[in-house]
Amino acid sequence: MTREELLPLLDQYRAGLDAELMLLHRLQALALEQRRVSQTGSITEIHTTVDDRDRVLASLVKLEHELKGVRQKLLEGRTWIADLPAFKEVAERHKEAAALVNDIIGIDRDSIEALKEAEQARRVAAQALEQGESTLAAYRRVVSPDLTPATLVNRRG
Repeated sequence: MTREELLPLLDQYRAGLDAELMLLHRLQALALEQRRVSQTGSITEIHTTVDDRDRVLASLVKLEHELKGVRQKLLEGRTWIADLPAFKEVAERHKEAAALVNDIIGIDRDSIEALKEAEQARRVAAQALEQGESTLAAYRRVVSPDLTPATLVNRRG
């Protein structure tokens, strides 16, 4: 491809990256929201946030798939366009996108840890309830013993 043929592709790719950045910013906001709701333990809010994230991710994957061919052509003609300011802008947008992805991954790690902690707390609470029930059952046996006479002694006695 010639430099003149690559210029419209570069503009198209830059517009696609702008759209991806918008989606990544939305995904970052949803990741922060998911971390918040995972710390509060609201199952309804977690499901809503996960559904919103799924929609944004689906849009991001679709857009990325559409840009794949354009990106490949630009890579093949990189030597012809690398000195252009538009190419440098695209490179900066790539760096920004990579930074956003890394931030989202970090936020997701925090969310996973919060969910693990919530699950552990739930297990401890369930175990405490089971122990409490056992203690109450034992207390009940002491406080109100079974008053039926022993049948084995009555037969032989």
